Amino acid sequence: MKKYIVFCAGLCVAMVMTSCKSSESAYKKAYEKAQAQAAMQQDQQVAPVQQVTETPVVTPVVTRPATQTQVVDNVDNVAVRQESVTLVSGAGLKNFSVVVGSFTVVANAEREQQNLKNNGYAAQIVKNETPSRVMYRVVASTFDSKVDAVASRDQLRAKYPDAWLLFNTK
Repeated sequence: MKKYIVFCAGLCVAMVMTSCKSSESAYKKAYEKAQAQAAMQQDQQVAPVQQVTETPVVTPVVTRPATQTQVVDNVDNVAVRQESVTLVSGAGLKNFSVVVGSFTVVANAEREQQNLKNNGYAAQIVKNETPSRVMYRVVASTFDSKVDAVASRDQLRAKYPDAWLLFNTK
């Protein structure tokens, strides 16, 4: 029995040793691959690759008449929101207005307008109809110049910290 075990162990060792041996075909494949790479490198050296230059795509300039262009001075870097609004209540809007409140319910806007009138402001209500919803803006004051509107907004921010400037695009 011992001889049988030794014989089987020897046979297993012989099989392991022969299966780990590299075959000649593997060496041959590696050699052919290296030769092909060397030939490619020589071809690249002989014929350099020509670079293809593409012309950049430029978007055409769309020109509009000066009557369709609107310029708003923003040299002082004060944010001005542009909206198309219609007057609901009040004397009328000028170019720049100071908005102190925005409401979805007109009764709330009227209450805020009355508070402003009681404090001496010529408050107005304007309506902004966007596709998503209707907003009623309460305007505390309105001016022809942006500088005057900014000064009024800064003064109103003591009581209304979220006051902002509106430029009516209508």
